Amino acid sequence: MQKITKPDWIPENAGNEFTTSIMAGVQDIEHKTKPRTLTKHLSVDDYVKGILDGNITILSKAITLIESNASRHYNLAQEVLKIVLPNTGKAIRIGVTGSPGAGKSTLIESLGLKLIKSKLKVAVLAIDPSSTITHGSILGDKTRMESLSQEKSAFIRPSPSSGTLGGVTRKTRETMLLCEAAGYDVILIETVGVGQSEITVRSMVDFFILLLLPEAGDELQGIKKGVVELADLLVVNKAEGTNKMRAELTQRAYSNALSMLQPATKGWSPKVLTCSAVEGTGIWDIWSVVNEFREITATSGIFKERRQKQLLDWMDSMLRDELQRLFFDNHIIKNKYQSYKESVLKGTMTPSQSVFDLLDLFKKTK
Repeated sequence: MQKITKPDWIPENAGNEFTTSIMAGVQDIEHKTKPRTLTKHLSVDDYVKGILDGNITILSKAITLIESNASRHYNLAQEVLKIVLPNTGKAIRIGVTGSPGAGKSTLIESLGLKLIKSKLKVAVLAIDPSSTITHGSILGDKTRMESLSQEKSAFIRPSPSSGTLGGVTRKTRETMLLCEAAGYDVILIETVGVGQSEITVRSMVDFFILLLLPEAGDELQGIKKGVVELADLLVVNKAEGTNKMRAELTQRAYSNALSMLQPATKGWSPKVLTCSAVEGTGIWDIWSVVNEFREITATSGIFKERRQKQLLDWMDSMLRDELQRLFFDNHIIKNKYQSYKESVLKGTMTPSQSVFDLLDLFKKTK
């Protein structure tokens, strides 16, 4: 007679209140069914060894720790980061932005596949806009980069912005460090492509690429000067077929426009290239410019200077975030904050007065 067992989530001393049971399958009738093993909780040493060995499963779990808002996960993640930190900083960090439809994912996949053929390991971190319901990533870059995701030397990880870029800076930076510790040579960070995300990503990468669509004439008047000024390289994508001539016109127009703008990197003159991510043409030109940039800025000391500035900016940003968290988590502030907002809306208190009063309350609790 077949033995019927209970699932591992049912308490050992439970009675018949749980009707669920496990029965052996057809192939298990003549063999003893092996007991299910529970998921092992990894230690700091387990995480560190797995990351340094390039274990993608362990790396993914470590990134999940970083993305968690639970304090116990945060503390564990920081311990891991502290130990692997000496093994970071060797990769080239590249940001890729552009309006929706410009072909960012296609370009990243095309570039990534070529770099892998050159024996380089590539990690792609895609900052996805988040679902307002689940707060998870909704773009699914792993499905949009199907060929790249199948490569052993590639690692693709979407990072949900959770509706705000406040936590993205820390989480993406720390994910980037873990990928470097795992031995990835090139880190590609894809932005949402709208608003503040370009500035956020610019602040954490060495080289910044702005992807453009072939345009002509008056359509170039829609250029966002601020975004163009952030870029070290402008690439006009989809330069194939009937679009090729338009792409070349766009290239010349942007080249002329760049002569009137302040370069994003001291000692470097931004370039404008054309490419076809679909056909794979012009991709090596992009990589050649990246290498040229790295050589020039390393020689001048700008590369190291940018990295150091980014570290200090990161520290300041985290300090502001932590102070804000401490303020709003304070039990007295939680009790008073809503009433102060109502007073401001009624006109019985000015915003400035409410801020100073709340800060005084906060100081008295410390």
